[in-house]
Amino acid sequence: MSDKKNGKKEWKSVLENLEKRKRFASDMGGEKKLASHNTEGRMDARQRIEALVDKESFVELGTLVGGIKRGLLSPVPADGIVSGMAKIDSRPILVGAEDFTSKGGSIGLGAHAKRMRLASLAAQERIPLVMLLEGAGERTTNALERYPYAPNDLQALASLSGLVPTVAVIMGPSAGHGALSALLMDFIVMTKDASIFSAGPPLVAAATGEQVTKEALGGVDIHVRESGVAHNMAETDNDALKTIRRYLSYLPTNAWERPPVDVPAKDGKRTLDNILDLIPINPAKSYDVKILIKMLSDTDSLFEIQPSFGKSIITAFVRIDGRPVAIVANQPLIKAGTIDSDAADKTAHFLEIANAFHLPVVFLADNPGIMAGTEAERSGTLRSAARMYAAQARLCSPKLHVTIRKAYGFGSSIMAMNPFDYQTITLAFPGATLGAMPAEGGGTASGVDSGTQDALDAAEISGPWATADTMSFDEVIDPRELRNYLVSALEITAGRDTKKVEPVSGGIRP
Repeated sequence: MSDKKNGKKEWKSVLENLEKRKRFASDMGGEKKLASHNTEGRMDARQRIEALVDKESFVELGTLVGGIKRGLLSPVPADGIVSGMAKIDSRPILVGAEDFTSKGGSIGLGAHAKRMRLASLAAQERIPLVMLLEGAGERTTNALERYPYAPNDLQALASLSGLVPTVAVIMGPSAGHGALSALLMDFIVMTKDASIFSAGPPLVAAATGEQVTKEALGGVDIHVRESGVAHNMAETDNDALKTIRRYLSYLPTNAWERPPVDVPAKDGKRTLDNILDLIPINPAKSYDVKILIKMLSDTDSLFEIQPSFGKSIITAFVRIDGRPVAIVANQPLIKAGTIDSDAADKTAHFLEIANAFHLPVVFLADNPGIMAGTEAERSGTLRSAARMYAAQARLCSPKLHVTIRKAYGFGSSIMAMNPFDYQTITLAFPGATLGAMPAEGGGTASGVDSGTQDALDAAEISGPWATADTMSFDEVIDPRELRNYLVSALEITAGRDTKKVEPVSGGIRP
């Protein structure tokens, strides 16, 4: 009995020491810094993880990293990053959250090890990785320590691409190494007051003499709306975390699995009674294709990716009869649906995500072609369009094409209207016009006579009938039956679900 009592007594001091060290990590930067940080809807690192994941599912890893003094360097709680295992919608994930209240969320050598461990563990166990970023990048005092000769998380993240879903959320200023890690992940969300840059304003001023605010250097106006570096913007921390949960709900846990299907399905077959009121027959008139997407999708299932960039194409996840589906749709409201460099680049990245995680893709084509003109040529529109074409040509998942009103030249090809290209189904609405280019413009450019021009006009108008006659379209349909045809086409792809899936080659390019 005395031995048992002594054993408990010995363990008591050890466990008290452990608890003290864990408390140091959990206290982060202390009450004063936390109070200053937690204003206007902003959360600290631990609150963010708690709000993101399923209740009581977070299990911390690396709590004690940074907890001892090294030479002249004081301990840093959790070395500025909280990390561990958790669940979202009962599915496992790994998560790391930079702690801005501890050394500005900067990355010490211990934090490097934690980040590397998260990325390598995600690959090993085949589960998604989510990083919540608000930090100053590499810690300056790392120069005072012996830097280990070891791989870093950037290498691991590059190798992880296309194997598991990866997500970064920028929730404040993010610079240097932390910002670079975000760029190697599939999906990037920024809160409205966040910023991301290779170097912050002080370093920019020191290096170039340029005086600039962090918002003007890398805020949401720059990277969500102009550069396309980040994909979606969220008003608050909580909105950003909800966005991540929703994004992951459309994707499998890894590339060896298929996307999760809602059972029972929310919607079955139904006619789209209002579609004729939405879409004008006249191809010169515009309409909002987003309304069409909502019509043909399951109720409240539309989740748009990069809505503020490359706006002449809509890229979105939806569910159709319970099944996650990727949508690529020309937007006639913007540049008549013409495809420019930004739209093509965003779509190519989106298609690589859909392909990596085996989502069927529905293409809704309604465009006059690729953007022309000197500005388009200078911006590299042709290269971007070629990248988009290659991305759709490499799709291994089911591919469904619909020509709504018009599809000309390369604009039709990159929207997957290509015979013998493994489409599950190709559809057209009656009245759709097709061709290498619009008949009027093509005739004028060629200087044809009036008789030839009439023939070109007639050929353009007969486009869907002529191609349907040779089975280039599987069917010309009543627009009101669009959802029903898509549901049927997705049903015949169910046989693929019995086949083993694996990662596709090439990964997902940033």
